[in-house]
This record gives sequence, C-alpha cells and structure tokens, in this order.
Amino acid sequence: MTENTEKTESRGNRKVMRGVVVSDKMTKTRVISVDHVISHKVYSKTLRRNRKFYAHDEANESKAGDLVEIVNTRPLSALKRWRISRIVEKAAK
Repeated sequence: MTENTEKTESRGNRKVMRGVVVSDKMTKTRVISVDHVISHKVYSKTLRRNRKFYAHDEANESKAGDLVEIVNTRPLSALKRWRISRIVEKAAK
C-alpha cells in the first residue's frame, strides 16, 4: 500500500474533484456530475453550475448515487480523462 501512495505523490499535483455518480450503465466507466458554486461577476448572485466527467472505475465498485472522488489521469479513451480514486459515501437504497 505505501508503494502506491509514494507512486502517486511522485507524479505531481493532480486535480481532485468530488461528485455524484449519475450513470453506471457502461462497463468500467462512470459518468460523474461535479457541482460547484460561483458568484456572478456583476450582480454577486450565487450560481450553481455542474459539469459531467467520464471516469474510469476498474473494479465496477461505484453505483449510481454514490459520492466519489475523482483524479485526473492520462487519456484512457476519447472521453475519459479521470479515474475514481475512492468512494466517499455509498448511496442509500
């Protein structure tokens, strides 16, 4: 385990985001919706924005509704540039 940790630390700073699994229909691929809150530049109104990312899930562990943490990685396919690092919270059934 410590060998893996050292390996990821030596790769430099990777972007880490937290989002909800929206779709788990594909094999080893999940669609993650990441929400973020911004302030409007002129009116200072709080705006809620979301974006979807395709993430790699090697073991098919995550299911729709799970809260997961994703990190960026090398291109794995035409759309996948992220992988699921850990499942933060399982979805209630």
